[in-house]
Amino acid sequence: MGKPAAHIKPYAQEGSHDIQNGILLRSDIHKLYDRGYVTVDPDYTFRVSPRLKDEFNNGKTYYELENRKIWLPGDPQHWPSRENLEYHQQVLFRG
Repeated sequence: MGKPAAHIKPYAQEGSHDIQNGILLRSDIHKLYDRGYVTVDPDYTFRVSPRLKDEFNNGKTYYELENRKIWLPGDPQHWPSRENLEYHQQVLFRG
């Protein structure tokens, strides 16, 4: 079984273990997230890199999720940090 939650800003790059630096993802999406082929923008919208199709001639399942809002917990204090999401989108995402 895959890891239960992804670090938004990787721990190795000074990301914390704080709940606002985590995002719960399905294991296959988690792998793509860690490799920068998908991201969640600061408005909590799922994005898929065109490089997924270009590099692997794949991704139909993931492109169907493009532009969808992610589910957020009821308590806003448990939401992913917009700052961390922006970091992932600008630094790690292969968009």
